[in-house]
Amino acid sequence: KVVMGHTRLTTQGSEKKNYNNHPFMGLCGKKEFALAHNGVIFNDDYLKVIESLPKTVIETDSYVAVQLIEKYGVFNAEAIGKMAEINGVSIPTLRLYDKNGLLKPAYIDPESGYRYYTLQQTARLDIIAYMKELGMSLSEIRGVLRKEDIAVIEGILAQKNEQLHEQMRRLKERHDAVERAISQIERYRKSPATGTIALEYIDRRHIWSIPCPVNFYEKDRNSYEETVMALRRELLKAGIPQVHSYNLGTSILQKNFEEGRFIADKIFIFSDRRILEHPGNISTVESGMFACIYLDDYDDEIDFGKRLFDFCNENGYIICGDYICEELTEFNVFDGSRRNMFLRLQVPIKFSQKA
Repeated sequence: KVVMGHTRLTTQGSEKKNYNNHPFMGLCGKKEFALAHNGVIFNDDYLKVIESLPKTVIETDSYVAVQLIEKYGVFNAEAIGKMAEINGVSIPTLRLYDKNGLLKPAYIDPESGYRYYTLQQTARLDIIAYMKELGMSLSEIRGVLRKEDIAVIEGILAQKNEQLHEQMRRLKERHDAVERAISQIERYRKSPATGTIALEYIDRRHIWSIPCPVNFYEKDRNSYEETVMALRRELLKAGIPQVHSYNLGTSILQKNFEEGRFIADKIFIFSDRRILEHPGNISTVESGMFACIYLDDYDDEIDFGKRLFDFCNENGYIICGDYICEELTEFNVFDGSRRNMFLRLQVPIKFSQKA
């Protein structure tokens, strides 16, 4: 038992108003408690209104704390810092929500500027966090909370769903490009030395091409660079990420190659079947045997191309398709002044019939 002496303005020592004195008895769940308070709760009238507390003869401001404890089981007027701690958000985030009209404090101290929230407002914080996790912006969330229409949420989420599918598609394309780059570097490391000629079986490949705007074989490197830029502009128009343009190829028509005329026909990118989803001039290089020669200097292509042709003739191989110059890898990290390429020149062949 505790004996407490307390004199207030509302009692002035009058035993008739002793009900205004501390401690105040209350019931929290099934447990009794007594509350004594040192100080002033200046917003008690405001709390009585917003919390719809029952009227009482007790005039003491701190009795509102007893009523709140009895109503909610705990005293639930939280300052902004405590509210942030409870809900795992930062204080600046709560201020941002207030500024954007998403979550207004239950009370703002006019003197200190402190923001106070109720535990019931954590439900609003939860739905805000949930909608943010779904990818909704604060302006979209504000619109939903104001309209209070489930159809609005459905419409926004349908749009988000489409956006996510598009992001997943692009992420898949980027992932595939990374894997291709790794494969190209590995192939470069394991490739034969410059000048090596070999017969290789190459799988089917899909290409996205444009006609070469100039015959860069008759000009300098700048004309080739202009051709590459023309391809990349067309790729951009077709919505194909630039990352695909690092596995390039050029071609010469079979007839021109056999006659020793190096006239650029097409410039293209190699890709997988997903390239078929994009508009443009898409074709397939069928699988088969190819005569190939490797080189590491763009300026030697014509000379090495002629060597490849002579190799086919000397061995009785029948050229059965267009000549292709394929960039196996291109990493301009060693020489910033020009494009560094490791190339594989190739022509599809057939073997002559045995007698």
